[in-house]
Order: sequence, then C-alpha cells, then structure tokens
Amino acid sequence: MRVNIEIHEKYDETFITIHAGKWSEELEALVKKLEQKSPNRIVGSEGEQSILLSPDEIDYVFAVNRKVFASIHKQSIELNMKLYEAEDLLESHGFCRLSKSAIGNLNRINRFELAFNGSLCVFFHSGSKEYVSRKYVQELKQKLILGVDTK
Repeated sequence: MRVNIEIHEKYDETFITIHAGKWSEELEALVKKLEQKSPNRIVGSEGEQSILLSPDEIDYVFAVNRKVFASIHKQSIELNMKLYEAEDLLESHGFCRLSKSAIGNLNRINRFELAFNGSLCVFFHSGSKEYVSRKYVQELKQKLILGVDTK
C-alpha cells in the first residue's frame, strides 16, 4: 500500500481518497479506523468521585460480577460501561482482547511468561499482571509483531 499526502493552503478541510483495484478486508479495516473517534479521556468512578482517565495510563480493563474496572498503577477504578463498549473506545489506543473478561493496553506491556495451560501471563509496566487465554494468544502475537497503532 502506498500513501500519498498533499498539503496545500487551497484545501479548507481534510479529505481522503482511496484508490484500489477491489474491495478488501484491509480496506474495510482502514475505513473503519479512519471513521473511528478516539476519546482523549474516559470517566471512571471511585466511591462518590468521578475520575477522568487517560487511555495511555490504563494497563488493562476487566469485568467482574457484571461491573467493568480499569486497572491503573495496581488500582481498580470502576467504569460505567460494558466491556465491549470499552474495547470499541480503546481499540484505537492500542488495546486488544486478552480474554472473555479483559482487554489490555499493548503499549503498557513489559513482558510475558508462558503459563502451564498454554495461556500467557502478561506483565505491565506498573507490575500488574493479567492472563491471556489461549483463544486470544494468536491475535495478540499478530498485533505485537505487526506493531501497535496507537492513534
């Protein structure tokens, strides 16, 4: 794929034109990514307080007992959304599904350890850890090998 960018003062707004021989999954993913709005902050709550969270600070987001929490510096902050909603919002910030109940920030991963049952244990920069179920190991490896697109 080639990228051509033309910057000129005659343009009032930004527009994108794609030239392709045929429609493909790659094009569909590209269009979806371009149309996706990426939040600068999401709102969490701790007791009576509402807390603004930067997606770049979040290690992972997990669900327990029908509640969704963001893990930041080994601290859990409740989010007022479903896990799939958090995944949609945070995907453009480098988040990827780790298991049925967790998504992780690939930019915050420090190291891995292989677990005895074929899953991976992911360690984040803050020292937190989360397990990647076997179902999502291949997808995670692909995203790490191809690189994380954070914006």
